[in-house]
Amino acid sequence: MARYTGAVCRLCRREGTKLFLKGTKCTSDRCPLEKRNFAPGQHGKDRKTKVVGYGLQLREKQKAKRIYFTLEGQFRAYYEKASRATGVTGDLLVQQLERRLDNVAFRLGFAISRRQARQVVRHGHVQVNGKKVNIPSYQVSVGDVISVREGAKKHVIIEQGAQYAAQNPVPAWLDADFANLSGRVLSLPDRKDVSLPVNEQLIVELYSK
Repeated sequence: MARYTGAVCRLCRREGTKLFLKGTKCTSDRCPLEKRNFAPGQHGKDRKTKVVGYGLQLREKQKAKRIYFTLEGQFRAYYEKASRATGVTGDLLVQQLERRLDNVAFRLGFAISRRQARQVVRHGHVQVNGKKVNIPSYQVSVGDVISVREGAKKHVIIEQGAQYAAQNPVPAWLDADFANLSGRVLSLPDRKDVSLPVNEQLIVELYSK
């Protein structure tokens, strides 16, 4: 499966804002954006052009893709499904992204970043309703119980994730049990309960052209 393997801090610098792709590093003075708040590359410092119109829409889409670590084909499929459903397309798009198993694993404290949570899922450390699921894009449903497999609870990455998540608010649509490394989906994600530095309406406008 294709995936981005480059330096993730370059992605934050390209977007000009913290996407929180590296967990604790993003909140420390080691964050590259604190020292080099300009686009990466030879001419990064010289890029002073104001982004408007199509460029602004594109940047919002790129931010969302990078936050959830999805590639273009998969992200477009999320949009197409949201546009066919009944409701606000932008809200439904965010809802699908939030319901990804790797994102839920991150929210519940199984890792300190979504990228790390993706790895935890791919390695088979996560269960949904007692059954191992190793597909990061798996869509959780209301009532699902997500937990770490017993044999993986002592992994350093997972222990660090639980400590990191315990210091951050858990979305209202999830119930987290950090002590037992498990959680339950209480409801479908509501946009107001999702802290996301993205204007999804601009993404809808981009794809609907």
